[in-house]
Amino acid sequence: MRGFEARIRETDRWRTHCLWTALSAIGVLLVSYAPANGQDTLALDLPGTMERALLVSPELLAAQAAAEASEAQVRQVQSLRFLPEGEFTTAFSAAPGVTNPNGVSTEALYLDPAVRNDFGNLNPYFQSEVSLLQPLFTWGALGGGIRAAGAGLEVQIGMLEGRRLAAALRAGELYYDLLLAMELYRLAERVGDVVSQAMREIDRLLQEGDPDVDDADRYQVLITQQEYARRVVEVTEKRVLARSAMQRQLMLPQETVVMLSAEFLTPLAFAPAPLGQYRNAALQYRPELAQAQAGLVARDALIRVARAEYYPQVAAAFALNTSGAANRYRQPNPYVSDGFRRTGMSAGVGIRQKLNFSQTRARVRRAEAQRDEVRHLLTAAEQLVHLEVEQAWRNLEVERAALAAQDSALAISKEWLRVEYINFDLDLGDTENLVRAVQASLELEARYFEAVRRYNVAVLRLLAASGLLIREMNSLAE
Repeated sequence: MRGFEARIRETDRWRTHCLWTALSAIGVLLVSYAPANGQDTLALDLPGTMERALLVSPELLAAQAAAEASEAQVRQVQSLRFLPEGEFTTAFSAAPGVTNPNGVSTEALYLDPAVRNDFGNLNPYFQSEVSLLQPLFTWGALGGGIRAAGAGLEVQIGMLEGRRLAAALRAGELYYDLLLAMELYRLAERVGDVVSQAMREIDRLLQEGDPDVDDADRYQVLITQQEYARRVVEVTEKRVLARSAMQRQLMLPQETVVMLSAEFLTPLAFAPAPLGQYRNAALQYRPELAQAQAGLVARDALIRVARAEYYPQVAAAFALNTSGAANRYRQPNPYVSDGFRRTGMSAGVGIRQKLNFSQTRARVRRAEAQRDEVRHLLTAAEQLVHLEVEQAWRNLEVERAALAAQDSALAISKEWLRVEYINFDLDLGDTENLVRAVQASLELEARYFEAVRRYNVAVLRLLAASGLLIREMNSLAE
């Protein structure tokens, strides 16, 4: 009976060593679950994490501001349709009066050579001028400019959507990093408990004088304890870093602690569609393609603007100017006027033609070359998107198979462990086999959680590659 108990104690010692060996091979990221006094908590699930990242990300706010600036530019260009050039100018000063020694009529002062300016009699003076210009026919230059500005806005919107997609993906990956940390942290706690239990058991057996336990066993556990203490410091710092990463991603105050609503890391309930559906979705929803298509529209419009310089621009103009000062008099003669007291108006239709045709031809060629560049980039972007979608889809299949294999391996290891325990209880087993079964079970459990994380992230990346992540993030279920 004593020999059987000794085998049990020996198994405990080997199990302790085995558990710590498995722990040493696991890279653990940790998240804290118990907030300190005075700290706020924020409970988030996967869609909530991504939604908050979309609301508070500074790079998204910057892209939104850029889109608003482009929208203002579109309104500015559209305003060029009506009175693109209109000015009102007014000025105030002092003007001299006049001396009329011969007392001629004020309407015929220009006929008397004796009339002079009287600078000793300064009077208030004002001058106002209104000028307006309305394009009538621009050969498509005005419409092309408006179309190019609108396409520029679409480019900025595409850039904003691309950053939204990237921010949602980063938030989702961080969410599963933290869930993985939760599982591995629980695994680490189990190992720590076994190490402490093994140390207490060895001390007790040494005090009882058990011949199967010696100081070598005690020193081995002491070394394991020191290694475990080092690992605790390491994973604690990683826990702080992980918490900080989440807070920075979600722009949370330092005193706010994130609580994940999911308690365990489980695979997403996701049934992938055929590859062709994701390719079609990517062509429709990927913001990079929308940007390139909008850029192509803008370049076509700018070619039209450049070509319009070959032809005369027709516009209507109107101008009105008036000035006045006390002690100055309007002269009715159409050929003679007083610059300090007069009113004039002009209106008409004019033509403006640029004659530097060689420069216009160079501008047109440049615009056409830039259009061709964007068209080739669009083709390259389409091919790259096809490749990214296929890569994400096939990677998901690989991770699905890996997860299934890890799940089966974990089930086999647990069955193996049960068999070894039964054989050992019946005094039919081998201590080394039991230790190996414990170690394999622990390592495979950690690998299973890592496989779940990789699979879930592969799902997010497939949806991101096809442009569907934000549209379908609320339907993702674990």
